[in-house]
Amino acid sequence: MIIAARSLPLTCLCLLAAIALSACSPRALVINSLADELAGQSQGAENDPELARDAAPFYLKLSEAVLAQQPGHAALAEGLAARMTEYAYAFVAFEADRVERDDLAAAEHLRRRAAGLYQRASRHALRALEIRHPGFAVALADPSANVTLAASDAGLAYWAAAAWGSWIALAKDDPEIVADLPLVVRLAAVAEAADPDWGNGALTSLRATLEAARPGGDRAQAVRWFDAAIARAAGGSAAVFVAKAESIALPAGQRENFETLLRQALAVRDTAGSPLTLQNEVMRRRAAWLLEQAPDLF
Repeated sequence: MIIAARSLPLTCLCLLAAIALSACSPRALVINSLADELAGQSQGAENDPELARDAAPFYLKLSEAVLAQQPGHAALAEGLAARMTEYAYAFVAFEADRVERDDLAAAEHLRRRAAGLYQRASRHALRALEIRHPGFAVALADPSANVTLAASDAGLAYWAAAAWGSWIALAKDDPEIVADLPLVVRLAAVAEAADPDWGNGALTSLRATLEAARPGGDRAQAVRWFDAAIARAAGGSAAVFVAKAESIALPAGQRENFETLLRQALAVRDTAGSPLTLQNEVMRRRAAWLLEQAPDLF
């Protein structure tokens, strides 16, 4: 789930970064090559979350520096938004949940940090969408506008919406930020329309989570979307089971359903080389932790 550079040695990346950010004559060519390399990094098959956590900050900072030089590099913007959102969720926001009982101040500090990371991630993705589609932000905010994206934009839009929605979830006391939730809901719908199968149901799961979270949301529709996402993932995603448990069963006080869904998440097994290996390991850990908290949650 948390992506850091995998195919280039750390020393090599450092050297490339130094060259790319210097004033040497082939600077633009090297920056573009480095942007391509960073955009192509994937650690989905990594099964050690601690290793991913320790490696992620270097990838994030280097990617931000390169993206500042190549703001129109959509693939790098998507990769950076994805890794930053995943890092914030798995290693900052989740840690806040775990320490809250013993240290409320530490939990609040971690949540503020996670909110800042989500905000940065969403802005990277939204800026890239705006560069690809000038006027996109204005159109998204106009209910009468017909907003569409190409299938190739689905991933970028997904991470923009996921990060934006996560930021809003941690800013419940700020009406100006919360007021943007309808835009996030619309963005997720536009992304799913562009490519319904993107992420093996990830977009459908995101729409379900947002529907369950928004004031006046249609719970029955959220359940249908969650079930559709589970079917699309063909039992290979622990995240959708955890999301349904937290978004549907927990608010409804359905402890049996809550625990059943979490056990289904724990039962997910990864195939060799699966891009969901790291994500699933993170979500299995969250599922186990939530099961431990069940007596206090109900």
